[in-house]
Amino acid sequence: MAASPFLRPSPTGGATLIDGKAMANALTREVSEAVAELVAKGAPVPGLAVVLVGNDPASEIYVKNKAIQTHRAGMRSFMHMLPESTTQAELMALVSVLNADPQVQGILVQLPLPPHIDPVVVTNAIHPDKDVDGLGVVNTGRLALGMKNGLVPCTPLGCLMLLQAVQADMTGRQALVIGASNLVGKPMAQLLLQQNCTVTVAHVHTRNLPEICREADIVVVATGKPRLVEGSWIKPGATVIDVGITRLPQPDGRSRLVGDVDFSEVEKVAGYLTPVPGGVGPMTIACLLLNTLKAARLQKKAGREGEEGAEQDLGSGI
Repeated sequence: MAASPFLRPSPTGGATLIDGKAMANALTREVSEAVAELVAKGAPVPGLAVVLVGNDPASEIYVKNKAIQTHRAGMRSFMHMLPESTTQAELMALVSVLNADPQVQGILVQLPLPPHIDPVVVTNAIHPDKDVDGLGVVNTGRLALGMKNGLVPCTPLGCLMLLQAVQADMTGRQALVIGASNLVGKPMAQLLLQQNCTVTVAHVHTRNLPEICREADIVVVATGKPRLVEGSWIKPGATVIDVGITRLPQPDGRSRLVGDVDFSEVEKVAGYLTPVPGGVGPMTIACLLLNTLKAARLQKKAGREGEEGAEQDLGSGI
């Protein structure tokens, strides 16, 4: 395989690490250049509206980082910080306003929402061509059918691009997705099927999970269970994508971010591995920017402004 700027050797001499931060920076630059080209052709500057309900400190930091990265890509950022007491009707009214706003090409309602708000109802209220999280039923169906005009959930899309840094052609590979959520596991399985992998979807309740894992050439783990996957579970030379991120307290009183994979043990066996942090996380935000650009193109095409190549996907491989 040719040398890649997104692969780096492990300091301990184990698995080659897939550098999500470097890939995310490159993708953000690519999106920025495409945004400038789009605007030069007369399209409005793409705008991303992010809605946060409640006052969770971690979510506040996360959405503010999204705003910084949006500006970095040359796009507009619209932040809507709503109190915990916001009703579902009030949130739906805001979504309706954003759907109709020509300055907003992408809408993201930060999850999780407070218990009194149904996330499925809210997500499906977002216009499909502005649904940059790709979680509505229309985009879910587009993904399942392999349609090019769909918006794919950001984290699985980032995982696919990280895998493609290792192997562009995954035909015939045995792929295991551990975790069956609507946000990551299910769309990840669809993307791997489209790459002609043989895909197994498992979860924390799967019987004989270690044995199933040992058969896989590709393992994507997204369970939220820190250090679930042990080194003895991994087929030698396999590619492992760790989506999990948990902050664990340490004996010295500090905390440490860890993934769903026991990194120090898996690193000794895997061929390629994403670190935590610095792997999937940066790619999730970069793919959000990519989706916002794609949403702007879809809306420009729907408006019959005739941009050539409106359905082009930057580096997404789908």
